[in-house]
Amino acid sequence: MGKKSRRQGAKVAKQRMPYVVRTFEGLPGEIDWVALREFVPSATATVTLTGSDRVVRVCSLLPGNGPGLVRPDGEIWLGLQVIHNFGDISRDLAHVVQLALELEPGTPVTMSDPGVGERLQDLVDPSSTFDVEVHEGFDYWLEGADTSDRTQALLEAANGSAVPTTKLDAVPGAYWTQMGERRYLRWVQPQQEDRVLDAFARLHVGGHDALGDDIRLIGMFRAHGLLVPVWETPTGAEALEEPAAALAARLEEALADDAPLTTEQRSARNGLANRQITIR
Repeated sequence: MGKKSRRQGAKVAKQRMPYVVRTFEGLPGEIDWVALREFVPSATATVTLTGSDRVVRVCSLLPGNGPGLVRPDGEIWLGLQVIHNFGDISRDLAHVVQLALELEPGTPVTMSDPGVGERLQDLVDPSSTFDVEVHEGFDYWLEGADTSDRTQALLEAANGSAVPTTKLDAVPGAYWTQMGERRYLRWVQPQQEDRVLDAFARLHVGGHDALGDDIRLIGMFRAHGLLVPVWETPTGAEALEEPAAALAARLEEALADDAPLTTEQRSARNGLANRQITIR
């Protein structure tokens, strides 16, 4: 390649955000951000912005998978389950908020390439709470807003695809869901991945990773740098509250155990790792 070609190549080179393993690390409620982004169909939570009185309502899904909008009352709604990804989801979300801050009430956000800039962690007040409310459907979309035929059609389609979901009270980051005739518990773990794998390997060998006689751990998936163990269960969410709290105590003990894994535990760990699915 000649010098001229190299110079031309340099001109079109574009800066990108550095890769971050844990997308939502540093935000209040990191594990719930992961859940709302990846598998909770309809839920919301609010955050406040640093140095601003504007409230941002974080939504698992907005009409048409939209990135965000400004409500007629000026409240910003931020969508997590979107079709765009420019490489750093936290940067993408921050860009949506920044665009929304410049819009008039009642206006949707039109997404553009955010380039290099602030991440969501730079905008959200670190003292903010992140209290998740799980909804049965998406009727909250219509609270004091547009009720056009298009919006109604989007609402009906979204409600038709929403599966029953309940957030457990006994432990953080755990969500029960029913898909057809089958029920599952998905529980986002906040600790470093290797530690979680080690801990569940110890529990598995000891026969302590189940939530009951018929509630076995069937695998894990990896999302935004965190592990999400999954159990299949014949019960509803309420029946899992006490067993989940008991398992949380056993898990805490296993996480604190820094002894080398035994041969059997290493084998169990390999089995868990081999069945692991990465969704981001």
